[in-house]
Parts: sequence; C-alpha cells; structure tokens
Amino acid sequence: MTNALPAIALVAVPGRRRRTVEIAQEIERRGFAGIYSPSMFGNMSFCEALAWNTTSIPFGTAIAPIYQRTIGDFAQSAAVMHEVSGGRFRLGIGVAHHPSHIRMGVTPGKPLGDIRAFVEKFRAQDGLGELPPIIVAALRKKMVALAGEIAEGVVFANASRSHMAVSLAALPDAKRTDPGFFIGNMIPTCISDDVEAAKAVCCRTLTSYGFLPNYRNYWREAGYHDEMNAIETAIAEGRKDDVPGCFSDTWLADNTLFGSAAKVREGVEAWRDAGVRDLIIVPSSAAGNQVKALEEVFAAFA
Repeated sequence: MTNALPAIALVAVPGRRRRTVEIAQEIERRGFAGIYSPSMFGNMSFCEALAWNTTSIPFGTAIAPIYQRTIGDFAQSAAVMHEVSGGRFRLGIGVAHHPSHIRMGVTPGKPLGDIRAFVEKFRAQDGLGELPPIIVAALRKKMVALAGEIAEGVVFANASRSHMAVSLAALPDAKRTDPGFFIGNMIPTCISDDVEAAKAVCCRTLTSYGFLPNYRNYWREAGYHDEMNAIETAIAEGRKDDVPGCFSDTWLADNTLFGSAAKVREGVEAWRDAGVRDLIIVPSSAAGNQVKALEEVFAAFA
C-alpha cells in the first residue's frame, strides 16, 4: 500500500461557508492530496476562497458546467485563481446533466463538440495571464478520448472500478502513463462499522443518478444490464420509489466505498491499482452531515 492520502470533495454549504474554508485548511494541514468542489453552491467562488486561504494543496472544480458562465468570465476567474494560488488551481469542466440544463435555462448542443469548442475558446482568451490546466469530466470512451486529446486530465464521477481499464484504454498511452496527466474519480464514500447503514447512504447518494440516461448508458456499458433494465422499467411504470432497490450489492461495491475505515482505505488502494491515481472521495455519513463525514474521514486516514 502507498499510504498516500486521497483528495476530498468539499461543498461550501450556505450558512457554513466560513467554516468550510476552515475545514479546507484542516484538509491541507493533514496532507490530503487535493480539494475538489462539485458544481453546487458556487464552486468557482469557493475555489477563489481556497486560492486566498490555502498555501500548498491543489484544488479545483469537479466540475464547473460549461454553460453556467460566459467563456470570458470563466477565463478571467480561472486566471486570477491560478495566479493567486501559485498554479494550484485546476479547472474541471463538463456538460453536466439535463436537470441542471433546465435550471440554467440553456439548450446544450452535442457534448463532444461543446467541450471541444469551450476549450478552444477558453485558451484563445488574451491578456489574462497564464490559464490553469483543464480537466474534462467524462463517463464514456469518446469523452475520455477527447480529454486525452485536448486537456490536462480527465475526471469521472460514480464510475465502476471493474470497467476502469476499458475506460482508460481510450487515452493515449503517453497520457495514461504520464503522472502529470490527472486521472480522477469522484467516489461516494461512507465510513461506518455499520456496513448496512453505510451501504444505504451510498445507495441514497446515487439514486438520483439512476434517473439520468447518460449514467444508465454508462453503467450498462460497464456490464450492469439487469440493474439498468430494472430501473428503466420502474421509471416507465411510475414506480420511482423502487429505483433504489434496483441497485445490486455488486454494483454498489463497484461504484462506491463504504464500511469500516480499514475497508475504505483498502478500497482507495484498489482504485489506484485500477489506474485512478487522483482519487477524490465524496464523504457522506450514516450519523450526521458533511462535517461529521469529514471527521470520519480524518479519523480513518489519521
């Protein structure tokens, strides 16, 4: 085992934003590999706070939906964070999901074309200073290949460990073996000696993704045909409450980390062995909120 600490996903929840910055400083002090902020609650603004209030830890968005700002605004903000932080900021971008498109009031085009166009226009911005590395969110192989072509990294979310070798095969060998090329996965994690309670938390965390066609297509590609067929039947028949029960134990163990601290630490190493060298744990707790979950993570990796 390498004993290297993973990165941590961190959300600046309204009412706890100052406290979340303090938690980020604690994450840095403890030597975790990075801090990555999901798209909710203004993650670009939170990353700017991290630029000013941390000193050494890498951080970034995972992800910022490309439709939520103009490209010029993205570039200006990203350049500021990159410069202020001394080059520690990574801009993780993605097309996000249909429900978020509705919230943003946008009509996206083709994901591959939109990402390519965004990156080209982003890098064409002039007079802003150095721009940060771009990490592209991907699930299926065509987007993974595009990340390998145009970006400095790729980040998955809720991916299947058993399918990771197939996904990463879409990268050029030079990128897949380059330690400077970011290969990450946001993995739902719940640490508890009550294994069933922890498993239930991870199931609840991923239930909403079961309603998204792009995730079902990915998990079907990963071999979970029966689970995805059961979900689609439940949705078609109006039995939405039955969707969580469609996730098998095998599927949950392949896509999340749950159980005792030792089991979760072993899972982190298993993910690294699968090729994900920049693992990002997304902590939840069977006994409290995000703050409690982070306390459990700190204790597990002390």
